[in-house]
Amino acid sequence: MNITEITSLYQTNKESLLSGRYITNLHITPLLEALKSEPDFEVSEIGKSVLGKPISAIKVGTGKKRLLLWSQMHGNESTTTKALFDFINTLKHPNQALKNLKEACTFYIIPILSPDGAEAYTRLNAIDIDLNRDAQTLSQPESKVLRAAFNAFKPHYCFNLHGQRTIFSAGTTNKVATVSFLSPSQDEERTVTDSRKVGMDIIAEMNRTLQQLIPGQVGRYDDSFNINCVGDSFQSLNVPTILFEAGHYENDYEREQTRFYIFSSYLTAFNYIAQHDVLGENYNDYFSIPENDKCFYDIIIRDANVGTEENPEILDVAVLFVEKLINNKIAFFSKIEALGLGANYYGHKEVNANKMRVLGADGKALKVGVENDFVTIGADKFLLKL
Repeated sequence: MNITEITSLYQTNKESLLSGRYITNLHITPLLEALKSEPDFEVSEIGKSVLGKPISAIKVGTGKKRLLLWSQMHGNESTTTKALFDFINTLKHPNQALKNLKEACTFYIIPILSPDGAEAYTRLNAIDIDLNRDAQTLSQPESKVLRAAFNAFKPHYCFNLHGQRTIFSAGTTNKVATVSFLSPSQDEERTVTDSRKVGMDIIAEMNRTLQQLIPGQVGRYDDSFNINCVGDSFQSLNVPTILFEAGHYENDYEREQTRFYIFSSYLTAFNYIAQHDVLGENYNDYFSIPENDKCFYDIIIRDANVGTEENPEILDVAVLFVEKLINNKIAFFSKIEALGLGANYYGHKEVNANKMRVLGADGKALKVGVENDFVTIGADKFLLKL
């Protein structure tokens, strides 16, 4: 499937009821209800969260190749959920290629694994447990729901769908990691096992598609082993598991453009699996993807005098946005993250202070950790906003 076909499918099937960063059960319930009337889709409640919110699953397809997908294990990572419903829409009115996809594969999709975390817009569940560190203990109802789905469905492939912050770069470069992938380790030695090779092969195929869309902006996530992580745990059971990280793109803080790149990755991976017996033969191409680094800030003010007129101190000022849920919307607040940077750091937005004094909104010296709506650069006000 070429880029033109993928783009056309996305434009036709993008789910209009989902947008922005805040996606909860309230947003997806009408979509799930509508799917219940579709003959090819099976929608069910498979469990409840700590606070008793339903966790739903969607099953579609009749093929022998079984794919398990779950999103919003971390409730504030919603981009992959939006793209899942875009993909689901493409299966409602499939062209021949997508018809073949449903004949070759069976998909079991959990769109929001942590509905409490989604509603509170937090990485953790309602009692502050990271579900992605609960794969062995299974102390949380959400973790038990996912493991039960895994045991019952017996997937051949797992897709662990996440989002990552704006700080990540593709290598030590000025290229942001808009999409990152990982074929998790299944032992401390990070052995390149047959299971990992299959995941690496599929990731390499997705990277080939993405390089046509966002050249140089695909990263490879750290593969340090942690058996408490769900991906590592499933991989250790010899089920090829692929971690997605939906990242930043230019000024796309709502992650609507990244949504398209995730959708493109889905279609590429699923068609590749449907059309091939993926054995991991092309796994080496995975290692051509640069490892993630942390080279970005949201705003950098270059050559700022953070000292006094008498005793100037010329440094770069780094700002990160803090996301807060206010009245069911995500608001971004600016926090001074660092004063003084080494080499190879970049801002999604940059301004040069030309050695003028830079002061906080209170007219006082900048301090790390303090939120500022604006700073003054010389006599001018500079808004620290999107």
